[in-house]
Amino acid sequence: MDSALLDQSALSDLAQRLVEAARRAGADQADAVAVRGVSHGVEVRDGRMQESERSEGDDVGLRVIVGRRQAVVSTNDISGDAVTKLAERAVAMARVAPDDKYVGLADPELLAHDFPDLDLLDPNTPSTAELEQRARAAEAAALAVPGITKSGGASASSGIGGMVLVTSTGFHGAFLRSSQSISMTAIAGDGTGMERDYEYTTAPHASDLMSPERVGRVAGERTAARLGPRKVETCKVPVVFDPRVAGSLVGHLVGAANGASIARKTSFLKDRLGQKLFKDGIRIVDDPLRTRGLRSQAFDAEGVAVKPLSIVDDGVLTSWLLDCATARELGLATTGHAHRGVSSSPSPGPYNLHLEAGPLSPGELIADIKQGFYVTDLIGSGVNGVTGDYSRGAAGFWIENGERTYAVSEVTIAGHLLDMYKTLTPASDLTFRYGVNAPTLRIEGLTIAGR
Repeated sequence: MDSALLDQSALSDLAQRLVEAARRAGADQADAVAVRGVSHGVEVRDGRMQESERSEGDDVGLRVIVGRRQAVVSTNDISGDAVTKLAERAVAMARVAPDDKYVGLADPELLAHDFPDLDLLDPNTPSTAELEQRARAAEAAALAVPGITKSGGASASSGIGGMVLVTSTGFHGAFLRSSQSISMTAIAGDGTGMERDYEYTTAPHASDLMSPERVGRVAGERTAARLGPRKVETCKVPVVFDPRVAGSLVGHLVGAANGASIARKTSFLKDRLGQKLFKDGIRIVDDPLRTRGLRSQAFDAEGVAVKPLSIVDDGVLTSWLLDCATARELGLATTGHAHRGVSSSPSPGPYNLHLEAGPLSPGELIADIKQGFYVTDLIGSGVNGVTGDYSRGAAGFWIENGERTYAVSEVTIAGHLLDMYKTLTPASDLTFRYGVNAPTLRIEGLTIAGR
């Protein structure tokens, strides 16, 4: 790995100089964030390299606070006296910004002082040839699956992302995280009977990836299984969500538990804190300190120390996701969930989310279903975060007498998220593959809109 990419000292020095320049220009408080991004990827189709891309860039953002007014400016070009000019422009903008009684940096006692090693950086960076080899292997494995007629393309990529944060209250923190991925899309059938599906794997370390051969094989098998889909009659049945899509149900809940939505009163959960939403034993956890996690980091975008948080514990909604400003607005304490880009002020968001596994295997979870629907793919974004109404296009397999049978497509599943959460039952097959992870999930009595 190029040692120059790992050296954040220049970014740290730049962030420090920006904060100092902002104070000299008249800011009461200031923080600066510098973001490094490096990416390298290839795409292969029909055994030939289609595309190879590489990008590198450093960007910086400065937030200044004057009284109860704030402004954010960003740039990717700091040279000469640009630091002073950027700071002066930010302060001038803040002085004419509207008052906001909730703005301000994090209280110093909340700032992180310990930075545990979360093992986020793979020391080995794959070459273009290695990435191409991974993509070719994935494609070849998919095309070897009976029924697969063509490739939709395979890709492999690697990258490094990192952040430096400096505040006028004395915080100085930095982290780097690597990422690697392999993906494959396969096509089966022809004409109007064509079906496609995919598989992908992503992780900070290459050793935690699925093998390219497995990625391709799974993509091919999933695609071939979708051939000859049938329509089903409109009905109300149990619906089982494959782990690939089950995390979306966690995402809808956490999106509604975002402090910004609660403060704006635009969430169906706005009056539900402390209430039981799920069955006994259900826990949904956000863990920013997971070793080798896709979204792990030791401090948030305001420098606040982070820790695992049970958003749902024993079925009860226990917390919102909060940064400092939304916490002040709601009369609460920040949960250390501030996220930020270089051109925006902090706002709340999750890290590594998961819904804990239950005791039943996936087979046991569906064994008593006489008629039901097993969802492997969701289409569209028909979820209303204000009302909780849920309606998504879906594809998957029909369940008969406890077994997955024929493929089903072009249906809609509908319900209300609060009703869905009440009957949610998790299986035992939780694995940590995505930013949001959940095991196979069963929900009772959803409406299937078919023919």
